[in-house]
Amino acid sequence: MRKQLLLPFLSLVLFFLCTKSFAQVAPAPPIRTDNITSILEKGGQFTTFIRLLKATQVADQLNNQLSTPDPNDGLTIFAPSDNAFSSLNPGTLNTLSDREKLQLVQFHILPTLMSTTQFQTASNPLRTQAGDVKSGRFPLNVTASGNQVNITTGVVNTTVANTVFSDRRIAVYQVDQVLLPLQIFGTTPAPAPAPAKPEKHVPVSTPKASTGDAGANSSGAIRNLKLHPMAMVSFRFALFGAIFCSL
Repeated sequence: MRKQLLLPFLSLVLFFLCTKSFAQVAPAPPIRTDNITSILEKGGQFTTFIRLLKATQVADQLNNQLSTPDPNDGLTIFAPSDNAFSSLNPGTLNTLSDREKLQLVQFHILPTLMSTTQFQTASNPLRTQAGDVKSGRFPLNVTASGNQVNITTGVVNTTVANTVFSDRRIAVYQVDQVLLPLQIFGTTPAPAPAPAKPEKHVPVSTPKASTGDAGANSSGAIRNLKLHPMAMVSFRFALFGAIFCSL
């Protein structure tokens, strides 16, 4: 009787030991890593933005950040479509320095995860990876009304077209215009014109008509007398001849 009861008991103990052993040996499931490049490639219309992400090495930075196990380290990305880049003036990207290209890409990235509903209560301006908004260098303002999310940079105004990808770590939204930051694409106000210098008043002397004319006439007469002595001799002979003839 005891042997019959002992056998099921031993089988039960052996089952629990085997189950525990297998549970310890079984590998843990791998942590899911979202790759920003693959997310945008699946969207099929972000070729230019992907190229900028790779050229500025922001893609590697984002992928390293997403590979960490911290679930609170989220990201929000506004991804301009290829049509958005095509609407820029020709050569716009080529005129930017490497630093400005980096700032342009970082301006499209928020260092926090935000859903479409959170945009309704967002405190503007939003902080982007491009820099500190307190100095007014890279302001990004977002307002939401219902399902429509409006974005303004001080240079362009656009809306969120659709959600490309969203999970607990990252949200990618499509925008139909490139978010041009005010720091790079803002117009510099023209300097105020310098005040005009007052013109100097130069007094003009008024010529004395009477004195000058008299002086000129008298001096001219004197010069005439000095320059024509033969005329005086002829005049004397003519006067003498007239008197002689009258006698």
